[in-house]
Amino acid sequence: MHVVVVGCGRVGSGLAQQLTGAGHTVGIVDRRAEAFEKLPEGFDGIRVVGVGFDRDRLVAAGIERADALAAVTSGDNSNILIARVAREAFGIERVAARIYDPKRAVIYERLGIPTIATVQWTTERVLRRLVPDAGAPAWIDPTAAISLVERTIPAHWAGKPLGAIEGLGRDGAGARVVSLSRLGQASIADPGQALQDGDTLWVAVPTADITSFDDALTLVPTAGGHH
Repeated sequence: MHVVVVGCGRVGSGLAQQLTGAGHTVGIVDRRAEAFEKLPEGFDGIRVVGVGFDRDRLVAAGIERADALAAVTSGDNSNILIARVAREAFGIERVAARIYDPKRAVIYERLGIPTIATVQWTTERVLRRLVPDAGAPAWIDPTAAISLVERTIPAHWAGKPLGAIEGLGRDGAGARVVSLSRLGQASIADPGQALQDGDTLWVAVPTADITSFDDALTLVPTAGGHH
């Protein structure tokens, strides 16, 4: 597919390199010609000098045949404007905007523009590297509303149905088990499957509810599996 990347900083140049390495074509736009020096030697994508929300510059980068666009400049306002132009003027469905302000990211997500909130994204990943056993989420969505956590089943859950894990937490708001790993073999979660001591689960949980979920997991379930 063809992807337009706006912003040739560390993120944009790295993204362009990975895309071309995967066999895709890329058009990259940056207001500074010297920014393209970050691209790898032999990069065969389209380089366009100009502002990313200029329609003529986007056309020069191939947006009229593009399947996706990434707006990863250093400015929140520019990235959102670029994303909107791509979505509204050129009908690009796959659009992502890099956002530094988490509050703005939430707003734009509600408007249907996928965003990457840089501060939250970086914080979670640094935490996992510094304190790998701290139970930090393995993944968090751009709005920080939902997290994916990895948890090992305590012995007192053995024999209970996997589906009993769902709904644990504050007010039963809701964990959802995504997959189960047993003896090195992973599988899609089956709510009726009986749990075994030592099973590893990947669970989607509201971020604000992770502590409540973990607390509930430590309790001994009733006969039916719930508390």
